Amino acid sequence: MKVTGYSLAQTKRLIRQYVKAGVVSTKPARCNGFKRAYKESDIRLLASMDERHGQPSGAVLKELCEPAYRRFDQNEYQRLSGISVSHLYNLRASKTYQRQRCILTKTRPKASSIGQRRKPYPNDQSGYIRIDSVHQGDQDKCKGVQHINAVDKVTQFQIIVTLERISEGFMLPALEQLLAPYPFKLMGFHADNGIEYISYTVVQLLEKLHIEFTKSRPRHSNDNGLVESKNGSVIRKLMVTPTPLSSTLRTLLSSIASMSTGTSTSTVPVTS
Repeated sequence: MKVTGYSLAQTKRLIRQYVKAGVVSTKPARCNGFKRAYKESDIRLLASMDERHGQPSGAVLKELCEPAYRRFDQNEYQRLSGISVSHLYNLRASKTYQRQRCILTKTRPKASSIGQRRKPYPNDQSGYIRIDSVHQGDQDKCKGVQHINAVDKVTQFQIIVTLERISEGFMLPALEQLLAPYPFKLMGFHADNGIEYISYTVVQLLEKLHIEFTKSRPRHSNDNGLVESKNGSVIRKLMVTPTPLSSTLRTLLSSIASMSTGTSTSTVPVTS
């Protein structure tokens, strides 16, 4: 049956026909007895009517097709004058309609009031840091750790914080520990548009410390290019190992988290 594509009943019927008559004759399939009420030309008329009137609802479009035939003697709308609203939507979903009238819209970004979307300008002053997150990677269904990398624009002073996963319970204590060791006053905090930074809890933390919050602009990949380069030259080269968080290290970080404020972090200052 897999070879022929016939079902068991069809195969038995053909075998009986061969045993009885000695030949197997095929019968052509009977065509559908129902005729199409609306032709391709009607669908194209419908598409042109939609285009002229800005894609109205089905009920409005029906009311437009009916007077076009009855009042204005446009005979091409004869069949469309009696169409039902439900079947009108069926014609809109047909391939003929979609080929003639295809509407493509760009993705509409969701505006966020968190942070200023601009490039930071430190003016040769220390205290303007760039921050980004690096995932170590998973292996054998075991989640890897997350590295938060923060680099000062002028002095290149770099601090890396490692935490088990990115969530509000881990991120806020980790950011507090990351911002505290800097030997100078922090003036600016620039991040990409990751959800771990674009949050009101992070904004409240930065406002409490009087730190300006900026975020990268769309189609300007160099806004956060400094920390992106440090991700490759420092974190992925020196800190990211092929294996993710081991069970021993996971136990150690869990014990540290229970002793501290609910986060498992390790701070490593790196200067270049």
